[in-house]
Amino acid sequence: MKIVGIAACTSGIAHTYIAKEKLVAAAKELGHEVNIETQGTIGTEDELTAQQIKDADVVIIAADIKVGGKERFRGKRVVEVPTHIAIKSPKALINKIESELNK
Repeated sequence: MKIVGIAACTSGIAHTYIAKEKLVAAAKELGHEVNIETQGTIGTEDELTAQQIKDADVVIIAADIKVGGKERFRGKRVVEVPTHIAIKSPKALINKIESELNK
């Protein structure tokens, strides 16, 4: 499965990067391709490319704030969760998404 996403928290620092790290590690461990963009106080980092979005099977938005650029995901399956879900249960989240996609 190819996963893209955005991580963003209210302060734009700690939880943003922890959520990204946890999602990337879990996805890779489960054998998926993953690219996660961060949006925070220092702006956008690792911005997703149009090709990454086009190739993606699913978009995960792990955010506690409104994120910018959601229109890029029109026509894609988008799953939105708070950052604490991505931090505490990234594998369970990805497994649930995968089982939903395979229905």
